[in-house]
Amino acid sequence: MHILKGYTKQEISWMMYDWANSAHSVIIVTLLPIFFDTVAGYTADSVSSMSTWGYATSIAMLIVALAAPFLGVFGDIRGMRKKLFSFFMLLGVAACAGMAFTPGMDFTSGPVAAGKVASLILVLYIVSVIGFDASAIYYDAFLTDVTTEERMDKVSTMGYGLGYIGGSTIPLLIFLIMNLVGVPMLTCLAFVFGLTAVWWLAFSLPLLKNCEQTSGKPYEKGDVARSMKGVGTTIKEIIANKPMLIYILSYFFYIDGVHTVIKMSTSYGTDLGIDSTQLVLALLVTQFVAFPSAIAYGRLSERFGTKRMLLIAVFAYFCITLFAAFFLRSALEFWILAICVGLFQGGIQALSRSEFGKLIPKDNANEYYGFFDIFGKYAAVMGTFLVSVFTQLTGNPSIGVLSIAVLFLVGFVLLVRMPEKE
Repeated sequence: MHILKGYTKQEISWMMYDWANSAHSVIIVTLLPIFFDTVAGYTADSVSSMSTWGYATSIAMLIVALAAPFLGVFGDIRGMRKKLFSFFMLLGVAACAGMAFTPGMDFTSGPVAAGKVASLILVLYIVSVIGFDASAIYYDAFLTDVTTEERMDKVSTMGYGLGYIGGSTIPLLIFLIMNLVGVPMLTCLAFVFGLTAVWWLAFSLPLLKNCEQTSGKPYEKGDVARSMKGVGTTIKEIIANKPMLIYILSYFFYIDGVHTVIKMSTSYGTDLGIDSTQLVLALLVTQFVAFPSAIAYGRLSERFGTKRMLLIAVFAYFCITLFAAFFLRSALEFWILAICVGLFQGGIQALSRSEFGKLIPKDNANEYYGFFDIFGKYAAVMGTFLVSVFTQLTGNPSIGVLSIAVLFLVGFVLLVRMPEKE
């Protein structure tokens, strides 16, 4: 492809994993909640499916967040990064493959049967999220192996761009076409869940074949125990590094809202009564908008600086959250929201990843990205939990959405105060 001209073989192979795992980001994170809402409607539980989904997401994120620093430690042992990446990638793939069987299960015969299917969906979803997010720790750390610091913004944003135009779009488009030609909805869902597993595995192969861990330390007896103890040392190093500390605190707050918007958008739309077809079409538009936007963000960061572009994205998300809470009531408004999210979603994630890569020592990339991940994943725990609690307490999903707006504001203020790297 012409857009990949000028990138090395290792950079392209690394970027293809964004193409691979983005199928999970759209199909599992956005279509599965709609299917779960249908199944939950046959259960005896009167609790909002949005709240249940939010709690399940929080559990998955909490597991990864607590394990992330220790997973990172193992990844910094030379030769282990790819092995651990492969294990968690395959774990996520297996969970997606399992989901392909759930639409064919009998969940309409009564509350007990529906409850079993709903529980199975939640378990498979949690396992898939663990596989997705844990493999991303090692994938992100590979960025320091495949390119230079000067090219990180460009490579990272192109990776997100490929993800949007590939894994985020093609499987979803196939699902829509199958649905439009009259294939039963449950058959469409079973097929696309299975396709997600195959897609994720197949497009992970270039990274496995062509990317090698060039940083890290060779293993010596006692390294694992020393590294585990060294987690405390890394925390002290982060605290002592003022630019890194303020940046990671800012990231903790603003990425909370980003992850919550991604993971709860279709559940929120379903709760508001928006037709599922409209939700899926709007999300498809998000992916098309996000592709050029992510690429543009990479180029704009070269001209205006990564920090300035992040500030623009965080403020934009703050406005998007207010719009969702106060004005989102119809399919048209959901379309407007989807387009606005697409403009900033890829840019804020890609530049956050590359900006952190510039701040850390390369030989401990996995350990530092483990902490980066724990801040991002714990934020996702907090965001989805806030939305679930406020929605359940008030019975109003809009209040739940409004509760996260302040986090964007805090993240923005901290990012403004972040000093330049010495």
